[in-house]
Amino acid sequence: MTNSWTDIKNTDLAIIMGGNAAEAHPCGFKWVTEAKANRGARLIVVDPRYTRSAAVADYYAPIRQGTDIAFLLGLINWLMANNKVQWEYVKSFTNAPYLVQEGFGYQDGLFTGYDEVKRDYDRSTWNYELGPDGYVISDETLEHPRCVWSLLKQHVAQYTPELVSRITGTPKDKFLKVCEMVGECSAPDKTMTSMYALGWTQHSKGSQNIRTMAMIQLILGNIGVRGGGMNALRGHSNIQGLTDMGLMSNLLPGYLTLPFETEPTFEKYMSTRGYKPLRPDQTSYWQNYKSFFVSFQKSMWGAAATAENDWSYDWLPKLDVAYDIIRAFNLMFEGKVNGYVCQGFNPLLAFPNRAKCTAALSKLKFLVTIDPLQTETSRFWENHGPHNDVDTASIQTEVFQLPSTCFAEDDGSLTNSGRWLQWHWAASTPPGEAQRDTWILGQLFTRIRDLYRQEGGAFPDPIVNLNWSYEDPDYPTADELAKEINGSALEDLTDPADATKVTLAKGKQVPSFAALRDDGKTACGCWIYSGCFTEAGNQMARRDNADPDDTGIYSKWTWSWPVNRRILYNRASADVKGDPWDRTRKLLWWEGSKWTGFDVPDIAPTAKPGVVGPFIMNEEGTGRLFVRGMMRDGPFPVHYEPFEAPIANLIAPKIRGNPASRVFKYDWEQFGDVAEFPYVATSYRLTEHFHYWTKHAQINASLQPEFFVEIGEELAKEKNIPNGSWVRVWSKRGSVEAVALVTKRIRPMLCDGKVQHVIGMPLHWGFIGETKKGYGPNSLTPVVGDANSETPEFKAWLVNVEPITGPTPVA
Repeated sequence: MTNSWTDIKNTDLAIIMGGNAAEAHPCGFKWVTEAKANRGARLIVVDPRYTRSAAVADYYAPIRQGTDIAFLLGLINWLMANNKVQWEYVKSFTNAPYLVQEGFGYQDGLFTGYDEVKRDYDRSTWNYELGPDGYVISDETLEHPRCVWSLLKQHVAQYTPELVSRITGTPKDKFLKVCEMVGECSAPDKTMTSMYALGWTQHSKGSQNIRTMAMIQLILGNIGVRGGGMNALRGHSNIQGLTDMGLMSNLLPGYLTLPFETEPTFEKYMSTRGYKPLRPDQTSYWQNYKSFFVSFQKSMWGAAATAENDWSYDWLPKLDVAYDIIRAFNLMFEGKVNGYVCQGFNPLLAFPNRAKCTAALSKLKFLVTIDPLQTETSRFWENHGPHNDVDTASIQTEVFQLPSTCFAEDDGSLTNSGRWLQWHWAASTPPGEAQRDTWILGQLFTRIRDLYRQEGGAFPDPIVNLNWSYEDPDYPTADELAKEINGSALEDLTDPADATKVTLAKGKQVPSFAALRDDGKTACGCWIYSGCFTEAGNQMARRDNADPDDTGIYSKWTWSWPVNRRILYNRASADVKGDPWDRTRKLLWWEGSKWTGFDVPDIAPTAKPGVVGPFIMNEEGTGRLFVRGMMRDGPFPVHYEPFEAPIANLIAPKIRGNPASRVFKYDWEQFGDVAEFPYVATSYRLTEHFHYWTKHAQINASLQPEFFVEIGEELAKEKNIPNGSWVRVWSKRGSVEAVALVTKRIRPMLCDGKVQHVIGMPLHWGFIGETKKGYGPNSLTPVVGDANSETPEFKAWLVNVEPITGPTPVA
């Protein structure tokens, strides 16, 4: 989230696309109801199903899943055509005026530089035109044909209301009503908040779904303000923390990146991470990358990381490709992986094409699962009839189950959607042989390190030199880890202006990432978390709910990254001169010599208005409507159909799916077509269950005991499927059987003149737990990921359905 859950109460208009907050985030959704009750805010829901969120919305519009970008680009086109633009914000705080270099172009769904064989772009033309001083050339009139604004206007022109309706199935009048409601928020005293979740991320163009709405929010002037923002609703209590801490295949903590093979030296690595400002006087805060990186290396290898060995840079792995989960399982499937350690994850239900997952796990030599509960992945080798019909005797994978703890049995912090790090304390001791994850990992590491010390190896240095200075090496505590993540001074730190003045003594916790150095004098496990556990104590454990001026900031309740800032880019809440856009919702303002307000300024405190831009992490100092070569599939979003779609792409009929998405040969052969699979399926969650955990709990199993699929009344009548009867739903990859829930909540849509039916599949069942045995949508879903993040496309695929005779009831 750029803002926070509590800030949603400040909005005038909430739009939920790509999510269902009332169902999947019921506690957080209370802030929407508070905005409606106390501010008269309105709620728009755009979704293929009439969801629980839609049931309390002021306006609902249906949409065919996988077509959100066409809808949103049409909305941008409408805003531009109808002068619903926050012009001062756009001209001053976005890159709309900047010129794009000659040679850049777009035609028939593709940008310049596309290589069809590689399914990738040469992105060298996707850049600004620079002047002789090295800065971007700007046209403040927005009239130059190669300025970003002109190019965007040209790019979205084809997305007329008529074409949007043909692609999305959204009736034209409903689309236009949404446009009008959104357009009202271009006024400086009106704000809109965007709320999205996996309904946007789980597409082959998921990153661009989110980016398109971010562009709308920039055009409306709704980034950095109270009641605005781009607000991702995380589906799990610590998924935000997972990404923050770098548990992605290509990341280090704090969104630093692992080097590639093409960066064999530290000098080469840093040469592409200089982040020189592209406009005069801009902050470009990533210029401090070296301080963050060196401090991380010192936290990893301590005294062994020195200037002489480039801070142990050689000890980091160098990527030849990104080893995301799709690639990892494909390598397993090809028999190229020996072992897999699976911690807090149930891929047999959470990963696409379950049949391929089973085959992949069956080719391992060993599988280690670390989980507090039995999972289908741990028992993938057991035959459970039609729900897991495997030949147990033929599976030679050795499985080790290590029982761990639930969150209520552990100390530590959880990072919520709003970037709040909230500390919690163990409420009970683990049962049986269950151990905390830190104990399990501590034991594994010290034993592995001892083996390397005793026996050597091809390259033992990164293991034997790892900094592991915990009081009990076999059992690091949550407090120790939190302090290490926060960072500390390894030597006395002195004032750069006065070397005799010690600003932080050796051994002390750093107060924030501003204290981190690139000379090896500081260590920090995750720079964006620096400030969470300082000399003043555990900031994450704070519980003061004071809220001056009823802002929704709650700055003394726990701690938020970065530096306890609750709304990112909050400098943009004031105009160019530093006056709040809306004095009834003040957040930050210029006081004559410094910035002040209710939140920690997201700008240097004395940075003068009209000089330093509000988007301090960007080299331009502005928000980006055009992202240059930073996304694999384009500097502007484009409508691409899902890889399995009921109609051809009306923008570019020859293109299947996202042209920049990587697809492995076996997975491409597993795509189905509309002739065999005429219906569009989607997956979703239910309030009564949490992922695959709560099927172990009797109360949740009683509330939602049985797997079902949701079918509209029209399709049910056409296929002769009564409510409560049994159906088979199948794709090219698998088949499931379920009870049919025939409902008015799903209506057919007219897309390019053809009637399209949607089938909904909740995802909470498997063959382990207290519920009746069932299936997950992943038995049917294709293996293809977003071009940028490789998040699998779980929200749109093709299926067929037929009525069947259900199982015989047990007497």
